[in-house]
Amino acid sequence: MEQILANGVYLGAQYAMIALGLTLIFALMNVLNFAHGQMYVLGGFVTYTFYGQLGFPFVSGLVMSCVTLFILGALIERFLFAPVIKRSSREESTMLLAAGLAFFFDAVILLVFGEKQRGVPKIVNGVFNWDFRLIMPYDRILICVLAILSIASFILFMQYSKTGRALRALAQDRTAAQLMGVNVDRYSMIGFALGAMLAGLVGGLLVTITGVNLGMGGPTSIKAFMMVMIGGAGVISGAIWGGIILGFMEAFGLAYLAQYGDITYLLIFVSLMIFLAIRPQGLMGKPWG
Repeated sequence: MEQILANGVYLGAQYAMIALGLTLIFALMNVLNFAHGQMYVLGGFVTYTFYGQLGFPFVSGLVMSCVTLFILGALIERFLFAPVIKRSSREESTMLLAAGLAFFFDAVILLVFGEKQRGVPKIVNGVFNWDFRLIMPYDRILICVLAILSIASFILFMQYSKTGRALRALAQDRTAAQLMGVNVDRYSMIGFALGAMLAGLVGGLLVTITGVNLGMGGPTSIKAFMMVMIGGAGVISGAIWGGIILGFMEAFGLAYLAQYGDITYLLIFVSLMIFLAIRPQGLMGKPWG
């Protein structure tokens, strides 16, 4: 049981980070960013390039991943999403744009990095062994701790910084925030950039564990949407709880149902459909309308 709980915490922390960026973008702009998984993959490849290929320290590769995705997110919001939102009143326009971005990023990744799995050297060697009841590599423990610290830092940033308060006001009521003097265009760009940066950060962290490849973008986006729907679309605390719940469901499923193949994910999807039929707004979301 100790092993399952530890795996649940490890998976839940990384899933919560993935969902945070997606739900932040949705809360600010009402945009379902289908390219979120591809941004995660790009972050992994940036860290792979600087840490695994060029020999920079891991922290430097992680910082470059965050900076690259922050700039990329800001440019995408400013020159793609912002004009579409202003010129079109249909939500389908932003959805099609996000889907197009996902395919575009997949093509870029294929051209630049190819389709093979890429990995980097371990940050920390060795395995923690507690009486054979809990066995966890030290690098996974480190990544889990860094993920939890990143989530805590993001919450504190949103709660106490001027930018965080502006983003929360924008997410609650866009019109009221504008009337109170919040620069809506500027903070929409910052919010989208932060969401992309979070995706790049978790991609950079996990490249040391799982590696990175072209095919990871789509499944990552699907899991991110699942977590957002479990917790409640646009609710930051809901995204965290959604990630934790999905992480523990996956940990328990892989522990007890691994001999049955992919039935774990089948049961997770069935459970999600039943849950959404009962509570479509998620755990912490408000009823639509």
